[in-house]
Amino acid sequence: MESVLLVIHLIVALVIILLVLLQRSEGGGLGIGGGGGGLGNLATAHGAANMLTRATAIAAGCFFITSLLLGILASRGSNTQSVLDALDNPVAAVSAEQVVEEVVDPKVPISE
Repeated sequence: MESVLLVIHLIVALVIILLVLLQRSEGGGLGIGGGGGGLGNLATAHGAANMLTRATAIAAGCFFITSLLLGILASRGSNTQSVLDALDNPVAAVSAEQVVEEVVDPKVPISE
């Protein structure tokens, strides 16, 4: 299930990239021709821009939904145990006096 959803997520991401690259920066839609109609007079330039904008919004919504579903699936498969609880050998408590005794050795001369 997770791998199928991941493939769908990747396809939707590629579709978003394609749709964004097809749009003109001025909002002309498809960037075909400079004049009257885009897509070979099948739709006007304004209609093509609206179609691309709507398709991009739908693809972005699908991308958002697949992202949420992948996150939910990933959290269900994870172990909720804490990292500290997972330690095999817990760290022994060391007193401050033991640390000071190990750091400061009175037998070693400081200067000669």
